[in-house]
Amino acid sequence: MLRTAGFVGVTFAFVVVMVGTTLPTPLYPLYEQELGFGQLTVTVVFAAYAVGVIAALLLLGTASDVLGRRRVMLLAIAVSALSTLVFVTSPALGWLYVGRVLSGISAGLVTTTATVYLVELAGRSSDGGAGSGKATRAALVATAANMLGLGLGPLVAGVLSEVFGEPLITPYAVHLGLLALALAAVLLAPETVEPKGGSLRPTRPAVAAEARAVFVPAAIAAFAGFAALGLVTSVSAGILTTVLDRHDRALTGVVVFTIFAASTFGQVALRGVPTRTALRLGCVVLAVGATLLGSSLPAKSLVLLVVALVVIGIGQALCFRAGIAEITAQSPPAKRAQTVTSFFLVAYVGISFPVVLVGLASGPMGLRDAAIAFSAAVAVLAIVSLLAQIMIAKNRTPG
Repeated sequence: MLRTAGFVGVTFAFVVVMVGTTLPTPLYPLYEQELGFGQLTVTVVFAAYAVGVIAALLLLGTASDVLGRRRVMLLAIAVSALSTLVFVTSPALGWLYVGRVLSGISAGLVTTTATVYLVELAGRSSDGGAGSGKATRAALVATAANMLGLGLGPLVAGVLSEVFGEPLITPYAVHLGLLALALAAVLLAPETVEPKGGSLRPTRPAVAAEARAVFVPAAIAAFAGFAALGLVTSVSAGILTTVLDRHDRALTGVVVFTIFAASTFGQVALRGVPTRTALRLGCVVLAVGATLLGSSLPAKSLVLLVVALVVIGIGQALCFRAGIAEITAQSPPAKRAQTVTSFFLVAYVGISFPVVLVGLASGPMGLRDAAIAFSAAVAVLAIVSLLAQIMIAKNRTPG
């Protein structure tokens, strides 16, 4: 009973921390007006998130083994609360960067810890290991919590900022309340490991030689899929206001939620698709979705935009799930963690830094044309990954 309650509590905390990472998305136009910056700065503020995530992955990746799962979850909640407080009280642009970096650190901590924590809380088999069926279901719950949290952030902020007053305060105040509940939930959860103690060891990313052939196309596909997520999360508010003439923060929240909900659906509902088929299919779906996204902007079609985001979300999900499965299967146990960490680093670089190019290009080109060019680049990368997979498969075929 205690484990079940703990499982629910940790899942809730996972969602709430991830909500905080995308909470500012529909509010960026307000920050532009309040602090007097443009689209380039919006994308740089958004990208600062990756600095925190990468730092957490590399420097704090072993924290839950050393300190225990529950302590690191509590630390993630505390860092998330600090990030939210920075946004509430941010008097200047520099503090927005600080808030985003802290948000990234909280995400890096909770992503690496909560997934393992949930698998362990789900139950153990008689030989002491996590039961395979329960472990698989727990991993799916972790995936859903991650993506739904990312999607709920803009939705919650958009609706609250439109319905209630003080749009730059109310969403964050609600998030702080949710974090307080998450803190209580995790405090009640049982610890699942005996902390090893000692010092934290930085994680050194590397790619196992046995996995390099599959790593490259899988990483390209993941990079493309996460770049599309980054585009939507960072500049969707700007696209809706300047391109589609829709000045509604709640609508921005719904639009961004759509792509993450589709990604969640793709990872959970399509998990039965064989790995190699899923990776190839994901590249095709992602390329189609990116093409639809680029087409929706000159057409000024909100319906086509939403359809494009659903397609992109499913394609990204297939690429990401299959990519992890492929490189995990090909990596020897001793090098598996390093290889998977490298894959995650590629994905997080993809979700953040490329969108800065959109910010740079939006000055001379305009946001619409910059987003169209970015969508085309995503489609090209997806096709490159697909072709690389086909070539590798042919080279493996005897004769």
